[in-house]
Amino acid sequence: KVWKRGTSLDEAQVLFEADSTDRMALPIVERFGGRSYHLIVHVVSRYETNHFVLENGQLIRLDVPGDARIRPTKDQLVILLNSDWIIGEANYAQGTLLSIDYDDFLSGSRDFEVIFEPDERAHVNFFEAMENFLLVNMLHNARSELYRYRREDGRWTPERVAAPDYTSTYLASWDRSSGRFFFTFQGFLTPPTLGLARNDGTVVRVRHQPAFFEVESFIVMQHEATSRDGTKIPYFIVHHREMKRDGHNPTLLYGYGGYRTPMLPSYEPVVGTAWLERGGVYVLANIRGGGEFGPRWHQAALRENRQRAFDDFIAVAEDLIARDITSPKHLGIMGHSNGGLLVGAVFTQRPDLFNAVACLNPVLDLQDVRDDELGDADNPDDWAYMKKYSPYHNVSRDKAYPRVLFITGRTDDRVPPGDARKMAAKMEGMGYDVYFYESEEGGHGGAVSVEQRAFRNALIYSYLLNQLR
Repeated sequence: KVWKRGTSLDEAQVLFEADSTDRMALPIVERFGGRSYHLIVHVVSRYETNHFVLENGQLIRLDVPGDARIRPTKDQLVILLNSDWIIGEANYAQGTLLSIDYDDFLSGSRDFEVIFEPDERAHVNFFEAMENFLLVNMLHNARSELYRYRREDGRWTPERVAAPDYTSTYLASWDRSSGRFFFTFQGFLTPPTLGLARNDGTVVRVRHQPAFFEVESFIVMQHEATSRDGTKIPYFIVHHREMKRDGHNPTLLYGYGGYRTPMLPSYEPVVGTAWLERGGVYVLANIRGGGEFGPRWHQAALRENRQRAFDDFIAVAEDLIARDITSPKHLGIMGHSNGGLLVGAVFTQRPDLFNAVACLNPVLDLQDVRDDELGDADNPDDWAYMKKYSPYHNVSRDKAYPRVLFITGRTDDRVPPGDARKMAAKMEGMGYDVYFYESEEGGHGGAVSVEQRAFRNALIYSYLLNQLR
């Protein structure tokens, strides 16, 4: 509604109304100097959004793709594409960042400037408009890079904001008019740090969280594995500087591979104290299904192609073994939620590769799933491929499975505990030795207090050390 202060809400003009089946519709006002943009963002579904602008009392729908993200600036409209866009004679690739004069766009012009065009290893993660520049966060080979794009002589020119390598950067807060902004960065060996970027290009470290483990003894590296179909799969590895490549290092491989969620460097005190300082090697895999390399990386492992995510994870495990970093006796895997499905599918397919599986709040029985990401089990065509990797339907009596640790939560309303309960019971009925723990509260996260979280972590890392060391 258009509601003027001091008047009755009942008298306000209805401007837009969404259907009850839509996700949401929200108004946004963006101000740049003396100019204001009045927008309505209408989210129909996960991948379909309509954008409207109010101009001279008239609501105008912006002619942009339904899965694109937009931002107005002082005089430009900036568009990030999540799918290929053919408009006129131009063909703009998925992940391209475009710009056009706002008034010209409303007048019908489609003369776009390409700010950034992605490649196989780089894409725009997010962007924000300031008064005199764009802030663009990119992921390049799963590493964060933050850029200022200034508009000079009618073109956008990039300038990188200084941050350490192997870290993830996030925009925290900003003052649009002055151009100053706070951003945070963290990495495997870098505690979360708050930086202030000034308009002159300098960066000041304002403060940081304390370090919970000694980092000088460890090193971060990045390697690539080759998946079954030839795709290169990067992964991060954190280990002691004096690590011997003798195949005997207890190694924990973590992954997710879904919902366009990227697995990026982050500071994990528990990993540092409970694993790295006790001689462990930590590995984070950037498998398909995630958001590390933009929409295509995510879409490559949707529905009937979900097996690609599992193949990628297996490839990383095999690469760690081939490099003599570890061996099946000393290699364990861990995943939470969709990551629980990942490790569940992988250990049922390749039990020979692992000696520990921490399967946390997992999805394991896909016959109960109706999801845009995985498929609809009620649809016979979908179930035909889902049942091929559903862990509950593929566990069998004639395999040498590692001793699995299942953890779930009684109050988990995102992934109900039934999946872990049924899987553990089925494996026990087949004669396998498994561990099972179910928390009484804590929802999908599994804990509501420091004590509960400490107990849960103690279970996980005690199990991993006993199995792999």
